[in-house]
Amino acid sequence: MPIKVLLFLAILAMARPVIGAEKIRVSSFSTVLTEIAEQVGGDRVQVTGHVKPGVDPHEFEPKPADLKTVSEAQLILVSAKHLESYVGKLKEATGTSASFVQVGDRFTSLKMKAEDGKQAGDVVEDPHWWHSIANMEKAVKVVRDELTKISPADEKTFAGNASAYLGKLDALQKWVKLEVAKLPRDQRKLVTSHDAFQYFAKENGFTIYAIEGISSEDQPSSKKVADIISVIKTQGVKAIFPESIENPKVLTEITRETGAKVGGELYADGLGEGAAATYEGMYKSNVSTIVNALK
Repeated sequence: MPIKVLLFLAILAMARPVIGAEKIRVSSFSTVLTEIAEQVGGDRVQVTGHVKPGVDPHEFEPKPADLKTVSEAQLILVSAKHLESYVGKLKEATGTSASFVQVGDRFTSLKMKAEDGKQAGDVVEDPHWWHSIANMEKAVKVVRDELTKISPADEKTFAGNASAYLGKLDALQKWVKLEVAKLPRDQRKLVTSHDAFQYFAKENGFTIYAIEGISSEDQPSSKKVADIISVIKTQGVKAIFPESIENPKVLTEITRETGAKVGGELYADGLGEGAAATYEGMYKSNVSTIVNALK
């Protein structure tokens, strides 16, 4: 065989692994979905997390650099349930060249009546679905299936990675049940900054009394604050819980009026930093903070 042909075949053989190793480009607008994509996709994905830990997703707005990255992505993940107000911008940036997945819309929403803000009085969807571990498991399967559509050859890889991550979520759920069981049901009362823990409450038998509405941008009326103070006194609530990304001034007034202590910060709108930089770490931090303050 001529040397030129042998050389060509050798170059072709070296090039094939490079082509096969091209990673799936994923843009994620949720810290939770960023983790899911990384865990399920493994070495086969390149994930850009546009919303960083500690950033309030209710207030986030994509910059031109974000939209440029989105335009080159093969998979775009958003929380949905009306959490992101900029979905239209993302769709415009990507056109029809990528899979645009509104993950939270793939499973049932909790509905509630908005008490503050522009939507006051309307029945709205609660967008904080990730506080239900059962919803997280559904989200993992959604991401697994979407990645498989993009790269069917990697189906076994994605399935195996998803199965391993689902195993971790199952173990977390068992841990949570044991921890929450330390609290009698009549002590499972949460006063939180904004109304972000209804999925957690439903799954674990808590009652939520939120100072603000569904969005952290909703500011409580003086009547709402007075009602919360009354509830804390009549229900004998021991602690109130601010969030890691904000500390409303009204907390000072409420603690002064009721004598309830500040129970510790909760991660309401996604992952945090340090020990709370993973879903498991965030969830365990929240549960430990709640149980230790209320028991």
